[in-house]
Amino acid sequence: MTNKKTSSAGLGAPARSAHSPAPSPSADLGLLSIIPLLEKREKARDEVITASRPLVRHCALAIKILHAGEVEEAKKELGMLEREMKALPPSNASFEYLFEPIWQEMVEAKLLLAAVERKALPSYSALGVPPSVYLLGVCDAVGEFRRAMLESLRVGKKEDAQYYFELMDAIYDQLSVIRFSGSLLPNFKPKQDMARHSLEQARSEILRAKD
Repeated sequence: MTNKKTSSAGLGAPARSAHSPAPSPSADLGLLSIIPLLEKREKARDEVITASRPLVRHCALAIKILHAGEVEEAKKELGMLEREMKALPPSNASFEYLFEPIWQEMVEAKLLLAAVERKALPSYSALGVPPSVYLLGVCDAVGEFRRAMLESLRVGKKEDAQYYFELMDAIYDQLSVIRFSGSLLPNFKPKQDMARHSLEQARSEILRAKD
């Protein structure tokens, strides 16, 4: 009986001479074409970062001025902030995450302004910011209310101090029931704990002032 040998290359595979060079693998993924796209995105990001710096300063200055009792000047700073944010080019929308610290500071300043003027505290929808960012700003505002309370105690305005303390207490009551993982609300738990600590300190401070 005749033995038939099967080619090691497999059925249907073309025969290749032992001296023929192996075909070169094609590894061109077009990666070089991605570089200009990333460079364009990097430039846009840098423009956003540059534009955001004065916005942060407006917020910080507004908060400082509010604690000094210069409400109208603080309103001017916040007005400039809003105008400059509206003037940002639409293309920067893809980098909204870079504006989260600014929104957070703005929430803090707007809440403090409302408290100083004895007005209702604005909601996240009224301020036009994402809910997660609003929560972070609210936590930070608790610390600013304690600062306002201490200043009121320092100058002998106990009724004002009591007002700020009650505001802190009411806000933390609402914050305390929010329990989500850090993947859903990054940085919230540490800020929530800081707000609780500020409230506990304020409680002791205002009780001592009543003695």
